[in-house]
Amino acid sequence: MTRRLLLSYLSLAALVLLCLEIPLGFVYSRGERERVVNAAKDEAESVSAYAALSLAAGRGERDLPGRVAHCAQRIGGKVVIVDAAGTPLATSHRLDAGMSGTLAARPGIAAALRGTSTVDVRTSTIGGVEYLSVAAPVGQEARPVGAVWLTVPTRTVHERVHHVWLLLALGGFAVLTAVAVVGFAFARWAGRPIRELEQATHDLADGGRFEPVTITKGPPEVRSLAAAFNHTAARFAHLLASQRAFAGEASHQLKTPLAALRLRLENLEPDVAARARGSLTAAVTETDRLARMVGHLLAMARLEEHAAIPATVDLGAVCAERHRTWQPLFAREDVSLVLFAGSVGPVLAVPGAVEQIMDNLLSNALRASPAGSTVTVELRLQAPPRRALRDSRPRWVDLHVTDEGPGMTEEQRARAFDRFWRAPGAPKGGTGLGLALVQRLAHASGGEATLRAAATGGLDVVIRLPSARPPGESDHGSGGDRPRRPRREAPALPA
Repeated sequence: MTRRLLLSYLSLAALVLLCLEIPLGFVYSRGERERVVNAAKDEAESVSAYAALSLAAGRGERDLPGRVAHCAQRIGGKVVIVDAAGTPLATSHRLDAGMSGTLAARPGIAAALRGTSTVDVRTSTIGGVEYLSVAAPVGQEARPVGAVWLTVPTRTVHERVHHVWLLLALGGFAVLTAVAVVGFAFARWAGRPIRELEQATHDLADGGRFEPVTITKGPPEVRSLAAAFNHTAARFAHLLASQRAFAGEASHQLKTPLAALRLRLENLEPDVAARARGSLTAAVTETDRLARMVGHLLAMARLEEHAAIPATVDLGAVCAERHRTWQPLFAREDVSLVLFAGSVGPVLAVPGAVEQIMDNLLSNALRASPAGSTVTVELRLQAPPRRALRDSRPRWVDLHVTDEGPGMTEEQRARAFDRFWRAPGAPKGGTGLGLALVQRLAHASGGEATLRAAATGGLDVVIRLPSARPPGESDHGSGGDRPRRPRREAPALPA
């Protein structure tokens, strides 16, 4: 923020200086040029008048050389007087034979011999005068008897103009330096509270302890923002502490009575008549369902409480481990569990999220699958089409869990992620929170969860997670971005 404020101050100051100094420099250059040109014209007219009087009195050869030398010394230039034929009458410097014969052909002298005064000015890029010559007729303009030609050195004027431009540049640099010093101090003063707010926000977002920021520094708007932040952060910290306390207390206050209730129901089994055994079994089942529901609610509460940062997870290794864990349970229910593991590489996911996702999906698939059916777990790498040598588009890894159960209609799949919603005719024992937790975990990991109709008539749950491989990295050796063919592990034998 300090750099942006300082840059804005310097840009505004530089714009103002440019709008002021550039016109001022050109105005000064034009004024110097006009002053030099007018002085040269006045001098040429003065020498022309003197030469006309001298020639009229017949004293040209005696008076003109001294006058020309004196004028040339005064202006520091060169003066030449010629007669009507262009022959030199008096010069302030030596002329060679070739130049003496071509004086009448020069544009300025030729125009003066015709009765027209001329001025030839050549300027530099920044407005300085580089060359100046003036020619004036001698005598009446209708019938001139000669001409005066002056060349004035303009090095002094040129250097003066350059000096003024240098002074303007140095003055502008000094003003910009002063603006930079003052602007930097002001930007630091205005940006310090913003930086403190930013640091406090990061600390609060990272789960650190909330420390109120000072509200006595900076502009009034920043102080008001700091006060509003302190109030909001204090309320947030209070709510977070209350939720943390609730999650901790509920985990003990709810799990312990449920475990005791289930133990008491199991202890009643020997004393219950045969006709009431069904009700007792249903009560134990509902107790287990309530325990799972409490576990899911606490898991969702902890997920909302801790905004975990996704980390690199070996998806293939996690799926293989959960496959080995769940395989005996599937075999006991006469359901085959098959894993198609390919080289999909690591993914980005919240720590522990993939395990919870797999447990919930496999639990749902086991309840929905009839005996003798197959549940398939497959990993697929979704790489974008290769268009360039280095493609920066992200890649995804899809986790498919497919069963051969009754499946869901399109309307049911649209509502399946709602909390506590269960499909009509769903097997007993569900809580209606498993898919909602799966979706939350997928979103927290930067992915998504979708439900599709499986080709076998059941349900295909797709969990898409971002790949942890850098874009453009080859999946295997030099084979490009095409994923490897999935490797099928041996399915569990039916029990």
